[in-house]
Amino acid sequence: MLAVGLMSGTSADGITAVLAQTGRRFKVLACRTFAYPPAVRRRVLSAAGLRAPEISRLNMELGGLFADAALGIMGGRRVRVIGSHGQTVWHGPDADPPNTLQLAEPSVIAERTGVTVVADFRPRDMAAGGQGAPLAPAFDEFLFGRGPLKALQNIGGIGNVSVAGKGRLWTAFDTGPGNCLMDLAASLGTGGRLAMDKNGRLAARGKADERKVVLLLKEPFFLKPPPKSLDRSDFGERYLRSHLGRISRDNVSDILATLTLLTAASIADSYRRFILPRFKIRETLVSGGGSRNPVLMRLLRDLLKPVPVAVSDLADMPAMAKEAACFAWMAARAVHGRPNNCPQATGAAGPRVLGKIVPA
Repeated sequence: MLAVGLMSGTSADGITAVLAQTGRRFKVLACRTFAYPPAVRRRVLSAAGLRAPEISRLNMELGGLFADAALGIMGGRRVRVIGSHGQTVWHGPDADPPNTLQLAEPSVIAERTGVTVVADFRPRDMAAGGQGAPLAPAFDEFLFGRGPLKALQNIGGIGNVSVAGKGRLWTAFDTGPGNCLMDLAASLGTGGRLAMDKNGRLAARGKADERKVVLLLKEPFFLKPPPKSLDRSDFGERYLRSHLGRISRDNVSDILATLTLLTAASIADSYRRFILPRFKIRETLVSGGGSRNPVLMRLLRDLLKPVPVAVSDLADMPAMAKEAACFAWMAARAVHGRPNNCPQATGAAGPRVLGKIVPA
């Protein structure tokens, strides 16, 4: 059957929509990203500080934008289900009680598209004692579990990795910052002119502070064993300013070089601590926006030698489509009452059907 997956990550740059053929085999048929209007992106990035009426309004507004993205990728095709991750505005897996909040009202999506929607996947996993993230490992197990042992590294706003192959998924966790710190530094250092360091151009001109990176890798999160997950706020503006100081046009290239090295080094360090001592992986496949940053990818290849590093496009899964594709797959399983979480990754008590279903 045809399914749509909708995803907006912690960088909040827009909605990625995927049209996929689901079943025993999974195939991405189309993928497109719909950028947020600048005013909406600003409100999303500041959502943790909004008042309840503003959060409520943003939830409905994002529902409309997600519906537009679904209709845009459907192109008139008859779709059975839409899986919407929504927009995470808060994720507190270690709070008491653990809590999480994703916006983009699924009732609006269902009403506008006439298609059953499955959304809000994280809370059920957390209710079962899990971290509610990362969610992609169950999909990684489906895609790669029957092949040789591989590390599936996604670099969105936050980085996360799964190790799958030889019949199962073995481990999965958030590795640390992905693009979030680099995006923020690019914006601050250019007075908002840039939302990201496209193709790593600014970082390529700068000089990384290697000693600073070594110190930052001693932060408690990097040393904590899995299962573990992050919120964007864990590596936000407060973190950036406290560790790297004021960012200006004069130093933005050096800071971006340092942050790009930090992202690559935190991934490589997590592999050395929690993966490579236990698993002999054949290769690492990288997906997400970070896979399009040649400076970051070069650093990853250097730091992970002798493990080969490739973009997941080379494995028949478009790198920019993978996260949204995951939610199309999860929704298809949910409407059939089939488990779609990964207890090995999140620490949940067992298999669960994640997602709230809004009928067409």
